[in-house]
Amino acid sequence: MLGGARTTESSNRFGPTNDLFFADAQKFFIHRDAMQRRRLPLSQLRAFEAAARHRSFKGAAEELAVTPAAISHQVRELESWLGVALFERRTRQVIPTDAATELSPVLRQGFDAFAEALESLLKRTTPASVTLSCTPAFASQWLLPRLTDFHSTNPDIALNIHASESVLDLTHGTRLAIRYGMGPYPDHEVVTLATDRIALVASPQLQLAGVDDLRGVRHIDFDWYCPNLGLPGWAQWCQALGSTPAVLGPRLAFSEESHAIQAAISGQGVALLGLTLVQDEIARGVLEVPFGPFLPGLHYHLIRSQTMSDNAILDKVVVWLQQAFSAATATIGEQQAP
Repeated sequence: MLGGARTTESSNRFGPTNDLFFADAQKFFIHRDAMQRRRLPLSQLRAFEAAARHRSFKGAAEELAVTPAAISHQVRELESWLGVALFERRTRQVIPTDAATELSPVLRQGFDAFAEALESLLKRTTPASVTLSCTPAFASQWLLPRLTDFHSTNPDIALNIHASESVLDLTHGTRLAIRYGMGPYPDHEVVTLATDRIALVASPQLQLAGVDDLRGVRHIDFDWYCPNLGLPGWAQWCQALGSTPAVLGPRLAFSEESHAIQAAISGQGVALLGLTLVQDEIARGVLEVPFGPFLPGLHYHLIRSQTMSDNAILDKVVVWLQQAFSAATATIGEQQAP
């Protein structure tokens, strides 16, 4: 009995003491780790890691959007903090020391781990973003009227439209491009969305009954964004007609294809256009193809970098574009038949 009572007394005496000891120890180590992390010169470490990876202060400065002098200053601060030289500075060159060679891979792995963790969190909290590059005419004539359907079908994708005649580099980020041409496109995956046809289009208000009516209206021309595409012009159309440009009326010229389309809709003259871009206008009856001939156009290609071939978000946009092109072509198929 006495032994049992002594054991109980002992446990009551030392149990709380042990709990307090471990609690205090835990607070000590947490406080110590916090103090150590607070002392870490993160900006200087970041500057050093970039400089060591590029083996150049200038390269590190370009990456971090600061001046080479700022990189040099931060590296010197880190060297002072560590008490060891990290670079051997030579004319237009910096050589990592043994200490730098030891430290650099540890930092690189740490920053990579930070980036992966942050990217994982961003994917959960922000919608997927895709950039689609196309010409301004394609964006305004074909794509914009269909964006409501895209957003209702893909509410989880933020689509950024890059409407420009310039070619967008598709190797960076989630990017696609719709390009009009014959290819090839090296190092890219290519899907043919449609094969275009070229025809004379006009507003029904012009009431064109035949070729003889052309002399009484202006023929609309515009500058192709890429003159080397080999697209047929008015001379080729007249030749296919079995005539010469003498059958045409005065010329009305634009620098932008979309302006030429609007001029044709408003009855300013006749235009030689790819039918893909004016499918909706023909279907609504604001434009018509009064007579032939029809000339072969180029292809609408959807391309992406081979490095993004397994991207599920891009796959969704590709599927939607294929379905939208298929539906548009079916709707206007009769107007495209000669």
